[in-house]
Amino acid sequence: MRVLPAGFVPPCLPTKARQPPSGELWLHEIKHDGFRVIARKNGKHVRLYSRPGNDLTYRFALIVGTVARLRPRSCIIDGEAVCCGDDGMPSFDRIRYRRHDESVFLYAFDLIELNGDDLRREPFDTRKATLASLLRRAGPGLRLNEHIEADGPTVYAHACKMGRLLEAKARDLTTAVLLLSASASF
Repeated sequence: MRVLPAGFVPPCLPTKARQPPSGELWLHEIKHDGFRVIARKNGKHVRLYSRPGNDLTYRFALIVGTVARLRPRSCIIDGEAVCCGDDGMPSFDRIRYRRHDESVFLYAFDLIELNGDDLRREPFDTRKATLASLLRRAGPGLRLNEHIEADGPTVYAHACKMGRLLEAKARDLTTAVLLLSASASF
């Protein structure tokens, strides 16, 4: 049995759905084409973990440096490590084949812990607002993954036109739903 690293917090994983949820209880986010990463800062030390808990700290110096400079003494940020192509769109091949590790940044979409306080019981929209405030002056290695407050089917239709996946999250984050776009190549 594999032992996970100390301090690793497994990410909340979505379930797949065929139809987008609708209503005011849901927030929607575009799913970027990269690696799921949990960034953990504890004092001056930063670690990046993949979804199954592998250490990625050595790969993404831009993310590590930016997280290290954040003001809180500790935090855990959930996000997607992304590398964009010349067209400005996320390119999975660039991150997968490690040709551009120095330019990989983190689209942050959740704040799990802040200064020792576990925020997972807080409503998702509250955590997202706190994350936005935390990242307001962050450097180039961290970007806020904005959410969309609109009708699920409408947002989903636009995501399909862009060839992207859509993730719907309940405001209280008891549920996360991944919606597969027919035109997405994931």
